[in-house]
Amino acid sequence: MGCSGCSTGRGSGTPGGCNNNGSCGTGGCNKLNVFDWLSNMQLPSGQEPFPFVEIRFKNSRKEFYKNETKLQLNVGEIVAVEASPGHDIGSVSITGELVRLQMRKKKFDPEKDEVKKIYRKANNNDVDKWKAAMAQEKDTMYKARVIATALGLKMKLSDVEFQGDKTKAIFYYTADDRVDFRELIKRLADEFRIRVEMRQIGARQEASRLGGIGSCGRELCCSTWLTDFRTVSTSAARYQQLSLNPQKLAGQCGKLKCCLNYELDSYMDAIKDFPDTKLRLETNRGYAMHQKTDIFRRVIWYSLPDERDTFIPLSIEKVKEFQELNKQGIKADIMPVKQAVLQEEKKPDYENVVGQDSLTRFDRDKSKRSNNKNWKNKKKKSNPAPVNAQQQGEQKAPSQQKPQQQRPQQQRRSNRPPRPNPPKGEQNKPQ
Repeated sequence: MGCSGCSTGRGSGTPGGCNNNGSCGTGGCNKLNVFDWLSNMQLPSGQEPFPFVEIRFKNSRKEFYKNETKLQLNVGEIVAVEASPGHDIGSVSITGELVRLQMRKKKFDPEKDEVKKIYRKANNNDVDKWKAAMAQEKDTMYKARVIATALGLKMKLSDVEFQGDKTKAIFYYTADDRVDFRELIKRLADEFRIRVEMRQIGARQEASRLGGIGSCGRELCCSTWLTDFRTVSTSAARYQQLSLNPQKLAGQCGKLKCCLNYELDSYMDAIKDFPDTKLRLETNRGYAMHQKTDIFRRVIWYSLPDERDTFIPLSIEKVKEFQELNKQGIKADIMPVKQAVLQEEKKPDYENVVGQDSLTRFDRDKSKRSNNKNWKNKKKKSNPAPVNAQQQGEQKAPSQQKPQQQRPQQQRRSNRPPRPNPPKGEQNKPQ
């Protein structure tokens, strides 16, 4: 089967994408898509394909299965696999030698860990039952929430995943404390006539399933592409000189934002040669205390005891020089506050040439147009134009009209300066 999200590979049974036929190169079908960069490489003669296949299920769940019957499987095909009890339905995510690398990365040992097998390629009956089970998940989650609330359990059911044969369901929940859900399992099993499995997840996994828009204006990273949820500590915010404000540093999951780890390596590399800011600088004007640090401008700001509200910027080299003088018992001669001013950045000459930076420029143009329109309407009301020629004649008779006074031609010309005569040689020249 082809990809149902971007409609690639219809009829051929293999995903289109970049025509590599190893994975969907568009990346718009699922955030769990993996590009098989080993799909075009042929195996040496006499070597059999790797017998394990990675199968993807709902809720970012992936497992490795053994292809004992040596089925010819392609990425994106729906297969029936072994489950306990019954069977489950999933789609093939990786095949071939790349599965060996993934098993090594996730530390999966087929000799020690339990390995399940692939039964067959899913037929029409398997797919229909699988789709019917997925359509039932939403109503099941709402009913389970009502039952959990009636039992007084302090837990939140976030999602439900049915097994492909509709004999088992996994209920995902979040809770701050330990929850005794034995009575809940009995009530759910009696209500839905299925086997129930409760699985606790973290707040980050819950946010990735629910989705949303972050403070940056983009869709949440955990719901689009992020699959490895690493711990985020407050030290990441301290290294980046961020204020420890939980309202700004916390995401929709209530935990510290995952994006705090994105630029942490750059900040850690930038502050390697920075001096120790915990040491006070002994100057001729008293002890200077550290206030803030501009990492990328490589400037450290200090304040003196008599001028707490005034910060003095010092370069890294200057701070190191002062610390060396303090070690020798010499007080540093810090410059006055008025002279300790950094060089201002040069503003561009083209700044706001035509008012493109103004947020109210369209409002001003709109008000001008409305004022002009109002002025024209007032002018029309004060001097109404006649409707037709008959009314025009009735308003003012020809006899009553005053003749237009014209100034004499000589009088008008008398006001002009005299025109100089051309030279004699140029009088007869054609114009």
